[in-house]
Amino acid sequence: MTERRKTDLVIVGGGPAGMAAAVKAYEDGIRDILILERDTALGGILRQCIHNGFGLHRFGEELTGPEYAYRYEKQVREYGIPFMTDTMVIDIDENRTVTAMNKENGIFLIEAGAVILAMGCRERPKGALNIAGRRPAGIYTAGTAQKFVNMKGYMPGKEVVILGSGDIGLIMARRMTLEGAKVKAVCELMPYSGGLARNIEQCLNDFDIPLMLSHTVVEIHGGNRVTGVTIAKVDENRRPIEETRQYIPCDTLLLSCGLIPENELTKSAGITLDRITNGAVVDGSRETEIPGIFACGNVLHVHDLVDYVSEEAVIAGEAAVRFIRGESVKNADIRLKTDGKIRYTVPQRITEMKDTTVYFRVSDVFRDKKVTVKAGDSVLISKKKQKLAPGEMETVKLTKEMLENAGAGELFFSLED
Repeated sequence: MTERRKTDLVIVGGGPAGMAAAVKAYEDGIRDILILERDTALGGILRQCIHNGFGLHRFGEELTGPEYAYRYEKQVREYGIPFMTDTMVIDIDENRTVTAMNKENGIFLIEAGAVILAMGCRERPKGALNIAGRRPAGIYTAGTAQKFVNMKGYMPGKEVVILGSGDIGLIMARRMTLEGAKVKAVCELMPYSGGLARNIEQCLNDFDIPLMLSHTVVEIHGGNRVTGVTIAKVDENRRPIEETRQYIPCDTLLLSCGLIPENELTKSAGITLDRITNGAVVDGSRETEIPGIFACGNVLHVHDLVDYVSEEAVIAGEAAVRFIRGESVKNADIRLKTDGKIRYTVPQRITEMKDTTVYFRVSDVFRDKKVTVKAGDSVLISKKKQKLAPGEMETVKLTKEMLENAGAGELFFSLED
């Protein structure tokens, strides 16, 4: 017989988002909490991110990924918050019934007072990239290579080409170089990098690793093992220019071609997804369209800084506590729209008149633009920015007074000269 239990708050994912949400809920008075983590330990992806640069916003000091994760794991353990590792959540329904399984308990059901989704994200694999060639050994996502080097002590290869300039790819360019490999090029399909400016400087420029913008890999060579790749420049439609084809001998190709929120559970619950972020549509409390189910962190939208993940998890944790206690407030219905230059906002709607920080990303590199928020013809915010880039998360704060004065069912976010 399948075991069935009740729990006030179930958190799916024991990474930085899940742990931060659990800690906040505990500090706000909820004791019946359960974190479900499919990996063998808490910490999520941070366990393999041994480089520094984490925690400057959240803790006011520079930490490595494992150090940052341990700050929260230590609190989880000190508070005695229950967690189950090696546990896979296989379904969540609209009634907040969580179906999970592990070796000890088999399949079991949890009727949750509230659920926080914090499953993180995954890398886009080779199969989604449509590159010509066979499937030789030596092709890895950047995150897989990072786990091999930092956690397993294995070197994926010695002569490396990296496709994509996301932050993981940039960091692995430096890491592979420090371990003795030769990184011959980082190719980026877009005319701009997808990573943080500081990572381009510290991981590529400091090691004389070329960043080839508007370039992509068009063919992978090799039978049993990668022997090289052919790259080419792309035109404004991102199509390879035949006469620019160039062969680079290498034994390893790392793919850093974007991150995708891990949203199979979100979809199975019937939660509406945003077509741009591929995460759930949420309000300012990070509540989805199904009451009592919240989402935060990289499962909601991909963050560039883990500090922002923790900030968002605190919002979700606090809101979940209010929902469990029957204290949720829904006194507004304001939709947030964008002009395309601003690709998306999180949240996508506001249901409570209170100070709300809105996160957003832009679709291209823009200089000397004003970030403008309008309610009808009324300008609520007009903030000048010298530079905006897709790799950098941006924020604007909407105050309660602004929202009350707007008196509109829609706010429009745009970039203006």
